[in-house]
Amino acid sequence: MIERKKKLRIIQFSLLIFALIIIYLTYYNKETSDIDLTTSNQVKKTVKDDEKDDENLFFNIEYSGVDLRGNRYLLKSKKARLDELKPEIVYMDDVQAIFYFKDNTILYIWSDKGIYNNKNFDMKFSNNVKAEYMGSKLFAEKANYSNTENYLSIYENVRIDDIRGNLIADKLLFDIKKQNLAITSFNDGKINANVKLNEKRF
Repeated sequence: MIERKKKLRIIQFSLLIFALIIIYLTYYNKETSDIDLTTSNQVKKTVKDDEKDDENLFFNIEYSGVDLRGNRYLLKSKKARLDELKPEIVYMDDVQAIFYFKDNTILYIWSDKGIYNNKNFDMKFSNNVKAEYMGSKLFAEKANYSNTENYLSIYENVRIDDIRGNLIADKLLFDIKKQNLAITSFNDGKINANVKLNEKRF
């Protein structure tokens, strides 16, 4: 009888210890789980915040299309950011544009900075603007391409290098529809010419 009571107490004590261990492990695991969950949420939130900061940033983008006159163009940028208030405005770094005209001539433009309107397809180029057209090379600080008005305006420190000679001007206005180039100089008035591009290269 005494032996049986001892065995019963040992069993009860063992069950009590076992129960305490289960309670401890359950509570400990819950705490650990809560800590891990909190840390995980913080990481996700941080990642989300980072993504939100960069959601308007893109790399190696390309836009292609056709202007109102049926000329094809390709616009590339190594880095671009959408305007937060006007998402149709794209600010670009390291820009290249290629215009394929219907007369089979090609105009290349490069610049450090650019702005593209993906609604009306107008483009602005600035900082170290370079262009090549029909064997001539052009250098300037700014250039604007208007799809609606169908012209390319190039201005500020304009220089043209051609096999027939060099030219310095204040502004060039390239009428894409008429294939006509107007060259003006506002400082001394010495240059004021209109060149028909299908007759003479700029």
